[in-house]
Amino acid sequence: MNSAATTNTVTTIDSKKPNTKQELIAANIKLLIEQLEAGHSDTLTNYLTAMSRFHNYSFGNVLEIARQMPTATRVAGFWTWKNLGRSVNAGAKGIRILAPIVGVKRKKDSEAEKDITKQNTRVLLGFRNAYVFDISQTNGVDLPEMREISGDPGESIDRLAAFLKGQGIQLVYNPRIAPALGMSYGGRIAILPGQSKAEEFSTLVHETANELLHKAERRTATTKTVRETEAEAVAFVVGKAVGLRLREQRCCG
Repeated sequence: MNSAATTNTVTTIDSKKPNTKQELIAANIKLLIEQLEAGHSDTLTNYLTAMSRFHNYSFGNVLEIARQMPTATRVAGFWTWKNLGRSVNAGAKGIRILAPIVGVKRKKDSEAEKDITKQNTRVLLGFRNAYVFDISQTNGVDLPEMREISGDPGESIDRLAAFLKGQGIQLVYNPRIAPALGMSYGGRIAILPGQSKAEEFSTLVHETANELLHKAERRTATTKTVRETEAEAVAFVVGKAVGLRLREQRCCG
Protein backbone atom coordinates (compact mmCIF):
# COMPACT_ATOMS: atom_id res chain seq x y z
CA MET A 1 0.00 0.00 0.00
CA ASN A 2 1.18 3.52 -0.74
CA SER A 3 1.80 4.76 2.79
CA ALA A 4 1.85 8.41 1.77
CA ALA A 5 -1.56 8.19 0.15
CA THR A 6 -2.97 6.38 3.14
CA THR A 7 -1.54 8.87 5.61
CA ASN A 8 -3.04 11.81 3.72
CA THR A 9 -6.47 10.21 3.62
CA VAL A 10 -6.36 9.27 7.28
CA THR A 11 -5.39 12.83 8.19
CA THR A 12 -8.45 14.09 6.34
CA ILE A 13 -10.71 11.80 8.37
CA ASP A 14 -9.04 12.68 11.66
CA SER A 15 -9.26 16.41 10.99
CA LYS A 16 -13.05 16.14 10.65
CA LYS A 17 -13.30 14.05 13.83
CA PRO A 18 -16.54 12.17 13.10
CA ASN A 19 -18.55 12.06 16.31
CA THR A 20 -21.62 10.06 15.31
CA LYS A 21 -21.88 6.46 14.21
CA GLN A 22 -23.16 7.58 10.81
CA GLU A 23 -20.25 9.99 10.30
CA LEU A 24 -17.77 7.34 11.40
CA ILE A 25 -19.06 4.77 8.91
CA ALA A 26 -19.35 7.31 6.09
CA ALA A 27 -15.79 8.55 6.62
CA ASN A 28 -14.32 5.06 6.57
CA ILE A 29 -16.34 3.93 3.56
CA LYS A 30 -15.13 7.05 1.74
CA LEU A 31 -11.56 6.09 2.63
CA LEU A 32 -12.14 2.54 1.41
CA ILE A 33 -13.53 3.72 -1.93
CA GLU A 34 -10.61 6.10 -2.43
CA GLN A 35 -8.09 3.38 -1.64
CA LEU A 36 -9.77 0.86 -3.97
CA GLU A 37 -9.89 3.42 -6.78
CA ALA A 38 -6.18 4.01 -6.22
CA GLY A 39 -5.52 0.28 -6.55
CA HIS A 40 -4.88 -0.41 -2.86
CA SER A 41 -7.01 -3.53 -2.37
CA ASP A 42 -5.28 -4.41 0.90
CA THR A 43 -7.39 -1.72 2.61
CA LEU A 44 -10.45 -3.87 1.94
CA THR A 45 -8.57 -6.93 3.19
CA ASN A 46 -7.75 -5.08 6.42
CA TYR A 47 -11.39 -4.16 6.95
CA LEU A 48 -12.65 -7.70 6.31
CA THR A 49 -10.01 -9.16 8.62
CA ALA A 50 -11.01 -6.74 11.36
CA MET A 51 -14.67 -7.67 10.93
CA SER A 52 -13.81 -11.32 11.55
CA ARG A 53 -11.80 -10.45 14.66
CA PHE A 54 -14.01 -7.83 16.28
CA HIS A 55 -17.58 -8.96 15.60
CA ASN A 56 -18.54 -7.83 19.12
CA TYR A 57 -17.87 -4.21 18.17
CA SER A 58 -20.20 -1.98 16.16
CA PHE A 59 -19.63 -1.79 12.42
CA GLY A 60 -18.34 1.78 12.67
CA ASN A 61 -15.85 0.94 15.40
CA VAL A 62 -14.61 -2.12 13.50
CA LEU A 63 -13.81 0.14 10.55
CA GLU A 64 -12.03 2.58 12.86
CA ILE A 65 -9.90 -0.17 14.41
CA ALA A 66 -8.96 -1.52 10.98
CA ARG A 67 -8.07 1.92 9.66
CA GLN A 68 -5.91 2.94 12.60
CA MET A 69 -4.25 -0.43 13.30
CA PRO A 70 -4.75 -3.08 10.59
CA THR A 71 -2.63 -5.57 12.56
CA ALA A 72 -4.78 -5.42 15.71
CA THR A 73 -5.99 -8.81 16.95
CA ARG A 74 -7.46 -8.17 20.41
CA VAL A 75 -8.36 -4.76 21.79
CA ALA A 76 -9.57 -3.42 25.13
CA GLY A 77 -9.51 -0.24 27.18
CA PHE A 78 -6.71 0.78 29.54
CA TRP A 79 -8.46 -0.36 32.72
CA THR A 80 -9.74 -3.57 31.17
CA TRP A 81 -6.17 -4.58 30.37
CA LYS A 82 -5.21 -3.58 33.91
CA ASN A 83 -7.89 -5.84 35.38
CA LEU A 84 -6.65 -8.69 33.17
CA GLY A 85 -3.16 -8.35 34.61
CA ARG A 86 -1.61 -6.54 31.67
CA SER A 87 -0.30 -2.97 31.38
CA VAL A 88 -0.38 -0.69 28.36
CA ASN A 89 3.15 0.05 27.17
CA ALA A 90 4.42 3.55 27.86
CA GLY A 91 3.89 5.83 24.87
CA ALA A 92 1.40 3.47 23.17
CA LYS A 93 -1.04 5.34 20.94
CA GLY A 94 -4.66 4.47 21.62
CA ILE A 95 -7.12 3.46 18.90
CA ARG A 96 -9.99 5.95 18.85
CA ILE A 97 -13.52 4.55 18.84
CA LEU A 98 -16.94 5.87 19.85
CA ALA A 99 -18.43 4.75 23.17
CA PRO A 100 -22.08 5.27 24.13
CA ILE A 101 -23.12 7.86 26.72
CA VAL A 102 -25.96 6.44 28.79
CA GLY A 103 -28.05 8.62 31.08
CA VAL A 104 -31.04 8.14 33.36
CA LYS A 105 -34.49 9.42 32.45
CA ARG A 106 -36.51 9.98 35.59
CA LYS A 107 -40.26 9.40 35.67
CA LYS A 108 -42.52 11.11 38.20
CA ASP A 109 -45.94 9.84 37.23
CA SER A 110 -48.23 7.93 39.60
CA GLU A 111 -47.38 4.57 38.02
CA ALA A 112 -43.67 5.14 38.59
CA GLU A 113 -44.29 6.10 42.22
CA LYS A 114 -45.89 2.70 42.84
CA ASP A 115 -43.17 0.68 41.12
CA ILE A 116 -39.55 1.67 41.80
CA THR A 117 -38.37 -0.26 38.72
CA LYS A 118 -40.30 2.18 36.52
CA GLN A 119 -38.95 5.35 38.13
CA ASN A 120 -35.65 5.51 36.27
CA THR A 121 -34.97 4.45 32.70
CA ARG A 122 -31.51 4.30 31.14
CA VAL A 123 -31.40 6.04 27.76
CA LEU A 124 -28.75 6.59 25.11
CA LEU A 125 -27.74 10.27 25.09
CA GLY A 126 -25.03 10.14 22.46
CA PHE A 127 -21.43 9.06 21.93
CA ARG A 128 -18.01 10.10 23.23
CA ASN A 129 -14.45 9.46 22.15
CA ALA A 130 -12.86 6.44 23.82
CA TYR A 131 -9.53 4.73 23.29
CA VAL A 132 -8.63 1.05 23.17
CA PHE A 133 -5.27 -0.67 22.84
CA ASP A 134 -4.27 -3.81 21.00
CA ILE A 135 -2.77 -6.64 23.01
CA SER A 136 0.52 -6.07 21.14
CA GLN A 137 0.69 -2.69 22.93
CA THR A 138 0.54 -4.33 26.35
CA ASN A 139 2.64 -6.55 28.56
CA GLY A 140 1.93 -8.78 31.54
CA VAL A 141 0.41 -12.16 32.33
CA ASP A 142 -0.52 -14.61 29.60
CA LEU A 143 -4.17 -14.66 28.64
CA PRO A 144 -6.07 -17.88 27.99
CA GLU A 145 -7.90 -17.96 24.69
CA MET A 146 -10.47 -20.57 23.73
CA ARG A 147 -9.70 -21.52 20.14
CA GLU A 148 -11.27 -24.79 19.11
CA ILE A 149 -14.50 -26.50 20.04
CA SER A 150 -14.85 -30.20 19.32
CA GLY A 151 -17.18 -33.04 20.17
CA ASP A 152 -20.64 -34.18 19.16
CA PRO A 153 -23.65 -32.28 20.53
CA GLY A 154 -25.92 -35.12 19.36
CA GLU A 155 -29.57 -34.11 19.29
CA SER A 156 -28.93 -30.98 21.35
CA ILE A 157 -29.11 -28.67 18.31
CA ASP A 158 -32.56 -29.98 17.37
CA ARG A 159 -33.74 -29.75 20.97
CA LEU A 160 -32.53 -26.18 21.28
CA ALA A 161 -34.16 -25.29 17.95
CA ALA A 162 -37.44 -26.75 19.24
CA PHE A 163 -37.08 -24.75 22.45
CA LEU A 164 -36.58 -21.53 20.47
CA LYS A 165 -39.66 -22.26 18.39
CA GLY A 166 -41.65 -22.73 21.58
CA GLN A 167 -40.41 -19.35 22.80
CA GLY A 168 -41.51 -17.68 19.58
CA ILE A 169 -37.91 -17.04 18.50
CA GLN A 170 -37.23 -17.56 14.79
CA LEU A 171 -34.08 -19.48 13.83
CA VAL A 172 -32.58 -19.04 10.36
CA TYR A 173 -29.31 -20.02 8.68
CA ASN A 174 -27.91 -17.14 6.66
CA PRO A 175 -24.49 -17.03 4.92
CA ARG A 176 -24.76 -13.26 4.58
CA ILE A 177 -24.00 -12.65 8.26
CA ALA A 178 -20.35 -13.70 7.69
CA PRO A 179 -17.83 -13.16 9.17
CA ALA A 180 -20.03 -13.32 12.29
CA LEU A 181 -20.85 -16.88 13.38
CA GLY A 182 -24.21 -15.86 14.78
CA MET A 183 -26.42 -12.83 15.38
CA SER A 184 -29.59 -12.12 17.36
CA TYR A 185 -32.09 -9.45 16.42
CA GLY A 186 -34.72 -9.55 19.16
CA GLY A 187 -36.96 -12.49 18.43
CA ARG A 188 -34.78 -13.78 15.60
CA ILE A 189 -31.47 -15.68 15.58
CA ALA A 190 -29.29 -16.08 12.50
CA ILE A 191 -26.55 -18.72 12.36
CA LEU A 192 -23.75 -18.92 9.80
CA PRO A 193 -24.05 -22.25 7.93
CA GLY A 194 -21.02 -24.48 7.38
CA GLN A 195 -19.77 -24.58 10.97
CA SER A 196 -18.90 -27.84 12.65
CA LYS A 197 -21.76 -29.26 14.72
CA ALA A 198 -19.89 -28.42 17.92
CA GLU A 199 -19.26 -24.83 16.84
CA GLU A 200 -22.83 -24.46 15.56
CA PHE A 201 -24.27 -25.62 18.88
CA SER A 202 -21.98 -23.33 20.87
CA THR A 203 -22.91 -20.37 18.66
CA LEU A 204 -26.60 -21.18 18.95
CA VAL A 205 -26.39 -21.35 22.75
CA HIS A 206 -24.52 -18.02 22.78
CA GLU A 207 -27.19 -16.29 20.71
CA THR A 208 -30.00 -17.94 22.69
CA ALA A 209 -28.46 -16.51 25.86
CA ASN A 210 -28.42 -13.08 24.24
CA GLU A 211 -32.09 -13.42 23.37
CA LEU A 212 -33.21 -14.57 26.80
CA LEU A 213 -30.92 -12.53 29.05
CA HIS A 214 -30.56 -9.23 27.26
CA LYS A 215 -33.97 -7.79 26.64
CA ALA A 216 -35.25 -4.21 26.87
CA GLU A 217 -34.26 -2.61 30.19
CA ARG A 218 -31.43 -5.02 30.95
CA ARG A 219 -29.90 -4.45 27.53
CA THR A 220 -29.63 -0.71 28.17
CA ALA A 221 -28.47 -1.28 31.75
CA THR A 222 -25.44 -3.39 30.79
CA THR A 223 -22.42 -2.88 28.57
CA LYS A 224 -21.85 -4.94 25.44
CA THR A 225 -18.78 -6.47 27.09
CA VAL A 226 -20.88 -7.70 30.02
CA ARG A 227 -23.58 -9.09 27.72
CA GLU A 228 -21.09 -10.94 25.51
CA THR A 229 -19.24 -12.31 28.53
CA GLU A 230 -22.48 -13.62 29.99
CA ALA A 231 -23.51 -15.23 26.70
CA GLU A 232 -20.07 -16.80 26.25
CA ALA A 233 -20.15 -18.12 29.82
CA VAL A 234 -23.53 -19.75 29.17
CA ALA A 235 -22.21 -21.30 25.94
CA PHE A 236 -19.18 -22.65 27.82
CA VAL A 237 -21.20 -24.21 30.64
CA VAL A 238 -23.86 -25.72 28.36
CA GLY A 239 -21.21 -26.96 25.92
CA LYS A 240 -19.36 -28.73 28.71
CA ALA A 241 -22.64 -30.20 29.94
CA VAL A 242 -23.31 -31.91 26.59
CA GLY A 243 -19.73 -33.17 26.33
CA LEU A 244 -18.07 -30.62 24.06
CA ARG A 245 -14.34 -30.05 24.46
CA LEU A 246 -12.66 -26.68 24.28
CA ARG A 247 -8.95 -26.56 23.54
CA GLU A 248 -7.32 -23.84 25.60
CA GLN A 249 -4.34 -22.07 24.09
CA ARG A 250 -2.23 -19.44 25.76
CA CYS A 251 -1.16 -16.33 23.97
CA CYS A 252 0.73 -13.16 24.34
CA GLY A 253 3.43 -13.92 26.84
